[in-house]
Amino acid sequence: MNFIELFFIAAGLSADAFAVSVCKGLSVEKVNPFRIIAVGLYFGVFQAVMPLLGYSLGSRFSVLIENFDHWLAFGLLALIGGNMIYETTRKDDEKLDPSFGIKAMLPLAVATSIDALAVGVTFACLNTDNMICPAIFIGAVTFVTSAAGLKIGNVFGIKYKSKAEIAGGIILILIGIKILLEHTGVL
Repeated sequence: MNFIELFFIAAGLSADAFAVSVCKGLSVEKVNPFRIIAVGLYFGVFQAVMPLLGYSLGSRFSVLIENFDHWLAFGLLALIGGNMIYETTRKDDEKLDPSFGIKAMLPLAVATSIDALAVGVTFACLNTDNMICPAIFIGAVTFVTSAAGLKIGNVFGIKYKSKAEIAGGIILILIGIKILLEHTGVL
């Protein structure tokens, strides 16, 4: 996997954290550096740890799935991407919680990083040798994206939330298709 593919995966994974950060930005009157760093750390750390956990789990059973791992990688990425796109069609009235405490932020960080766990499994299926660097990169991209989302939400409102989720979903689906095509010999 090259740097550009990794960047697009990181951007796709960070879309949920961006969307939640936009909502957090809507919930507060003023965004200060503490809040920006807190949001970035919560989402960035979880987005970095979850692929490592997924990779660890996936590596344990990769021998059993090596004949169809490309289909599994495609399926996981398509499912995650499709779900992200589907979520934009739902008309949930999200309650905006202005708290940045652990009780408010921990569930959000876990919820937005579940897809990163599945991507970690995908990396294991692709026999990625070093998962530490990609995980750190995914976490760093998410940190920046979340911090920016908080500020954007505070300044511009909810206008960009669904667009970010749709873009992230499409990116993950396209990467899944690319993996499938490469492993079936089409590309």
